[in-house]
Amino acid sequence: MVAHTSEIKIKVGLDAEKVPVSIDWSASDMHPNGATEACKAMMIALFDDAHKDTLRIDLWTKDMQVIEMDRFMYRILQSLSETYLRATNNRDMAEQMAQFAHYFGQQTEIIEKDK
Repeated sequence: MVAHTSEIKIKVGLDAEKVPVSIDWSASDMHPNGATEACKAMMIALFDDAHKDTLRIDLWTKDMQVIEMDRFMYRILQSLSETYLRATNNRDMAEQMAQFAHYFGQQTEIIEKDK
């Protein structure tokens, strides 16, 4: 039984070629007055139980710089390993995912290389 609901809204502004130029979002629990927050990129993944597949929405604004995308991907990779650990308790695989995130961060110079 659902005890509470929350609504998440995403508004994407597109240019004439339908390329994202703005992304604004709000969540009813975080923004009860309807205020929105801007962001430059978003990734949403939904698991489709009927087809046992993942549906994705990956968007970024055309003014997002490569270094910003590198940082965005680094943080996503880190958080995926944390989420995977919480969901499965598979510490070995989560640590391997975290190691790759660390490697990615070093290779993109988001973090310093190990000495």
